[in-house]
Amino acid sequence: MAKKGMFSGVIFLGFGLYFLLQQYNIQILQGLYTWPTLIIIIGCGFLAQGYLGKDHEAILPGAVITGMGIHFHVVNKLDMWQDHAGVFLLLAAVGILLTYVKTGAGLMMGILFLAAASLLLFFDRLENWAVEHGHDISLISNFWPLFFIAAGAYFIIAQRKK
Repeated sequence: MAKKGMFSGVIFLGFGLYFLLQQYNIQILQGLYTWPTLIIIIGCGFLAQGYLGKDHEAILPGAVITGMGIHFHVVNKLDMWQDHAGVFLLLAAVGILLTYVKTGAGLMMGILFLAAASLLLFFDRLENWAVEHGHDISLISNFWPLFFIAAGAYFIIAQRKK
């Protein structure tokens, strides 16, 4: 990171507020005195560095880290929230797309990650729908890890050729 002032400032401010509020033991905030809140503060530091500073590469880790903190806060509190590997791929997609908004680069990569996350998150519903309509898509579920491996290898090889 070029200048870490924004990152450090948000981290110290956030941790200070966290510990101050924890000392006062405000009942309405009782559920926030946990480690995922600290993860969110760190992610917000990265986001501030990426958006308010000039280090746009900090947006991706900021989105992923903030999203992970939010995920760990709500995964056991909201029935609709999925505890699934696709959530983390979705967080990466959001980070890439937020970086695209700021820099104008990475739109296609963000869309690919979003599509892959959507497939992971909703594959069980797609599979149930297919079975109800007499289609067998078990072949896809057996081979789609190979799709991820092939896509990863392709991007690594394509990056090395640049």
